Amino acid sequence: METRRPRLSLVRILEMNLGFLGLQFSFGLQQANMGPIWGYLGAKEADFSWLGIAGPLTGLLVQPIIGVMSDRTGGRWGRRTPYFLVGALMCSLGLFLMPLSNAVLMAFSLMFLLDVGNNVTMEPYRAYVNDRLDPEQRTWGFLSQSAFTGLAQTLAYLAPSILVGLGISQTADVRGTIPQFVVISFWIGAFLSLTTIAWSVLRVPELPLSDEERARIAALPKGVGATFAEIFGAMKDMPRQMRTMAWMSLFQWYAMCGLWGYATNSVARSAFHTADNQSLEFQHAQLLYGKVGALYNFIAFLTAFAMPFLAKRYGAARLHGACLVAMALAFFALPQIGDKGLIFLPAIGFGLGWASIMGNPYIVLANAIPAERTGVYMGLFNVMICAPMLIYAATMRLFYEPLLGGDPRNVLMLSGVLMLCAAVAIWRVRENPVPQAQAAV
Repeated sequence: METRRPRLSLVRILEMNLGFLGLQFSFGLQQANMGPIWGYLGAKEADFSWLGIAGPLTGLLVQPIIGVMSDRTGGRWGRRTPYFLVGALMCSLGLFLMPLSNAVLMAFSLMFLLDVGNNVTMEPYRAYVNDRLDPEQRTWGFLSQSAFTGLAQTLAYLAPSILVGLGISQTADVRGTIPQFVVISFWIGAFLSLTTIAWSVLRVPELPLSDEERARIAALPKGVGATFAEIFGAMKDMPRQMRTMAWMSLFQWYAMCGLWGYATNSVARSAFHTADNQSLEFQHAQLLYGKVGALYNFIAFLTAFAMPFLAKRYGAARLHGACLVAMALAFFALPQIGDKGLIFLPAIGFGLGWASIMGNPYIVLANAIPAERTGVYMGLFNVMICAPMLIYAATMRLFYEPLLGGDPRNVLMLSGVLMLCAAVAIWRVRENPVPQAQAAV
């Protein structure tokens, strides 16, 4: 039986997850701007996939290790808090330096600093919800993270357009450099990354560990060998639901990489009829897709509040599958639309899918894993996110030109097919029964 935790008000649940605003603002900046940044610095479109390898590679290596370490941390600063703060500092530094890059190699190197920071923070933040909330409140905990993801990425996608509207130049001072509106957007992200996580830690601190829990942690074997033994032991004991969700993650995250890497270039082709990433038309395409991205993230923000009620009624797995189908339709539609007004319609499907991706799989997972191994299983679940991204980085470059015709619009069509496969995979997952206390909420 899990130890009963004090119930939190909705305001406190939102405050404890406010750090996700800064964390996901950072991810939103990368999703909306790294493709154009590679182009500004002279990279070829076919290389965009492997240039983004820092995120999945660091996530694959960092999150399971941080998961085990945070499960076994019991110092005065708490179990998860030290990792929040160290990760936030690294992320802020990476965001500040990234737009100052003057070469592809420099930006590629800074991606590792930025993504290590994001990953050091992300896994303990997921585990923090499991630690701090009773089972009947976890749905609200994870889906409030989904809501903050939608809000943060709305702001991240809109930031360049807002800055241009305020008079910031939208053209680079020198060919091969990054425009000023992108620079300032990243600096705003550096500020938010640190301050929002600090607010969460101060307003809703971790619960103190019981004497029994401290004794259990103290008795656990220490050292590098013990850390990796725990990771492999958790893999061996992995719950059935989590194994089944691996297929969902494979298709779902490969598809999302296609969106993040090539959506701006697709819009440039379909709505502005240009493939020149140094042209003014391409910068207009970047700003337009930024607005589309802001809209779908705002839709994700709004629908996240309805997700707990829908998940309770229909089940988180069934709901997630339906949202992924809506997202697949959006993938099919976006490359076909040339009208600059109608191009906002696919945002509805993207918003529904993204709200679900950031919340519902974690509800299924949280009800399937043992509480004392929350950190390591959240880290291993992130491996299921990062591995598809690495596969994408390794394979997309190989068939971007020979199979997809060197056209980013075809990448999005492929992503739509894969998202349908992800929906079928999650519908095969059998959820654990909802705890009685949760059913009464």
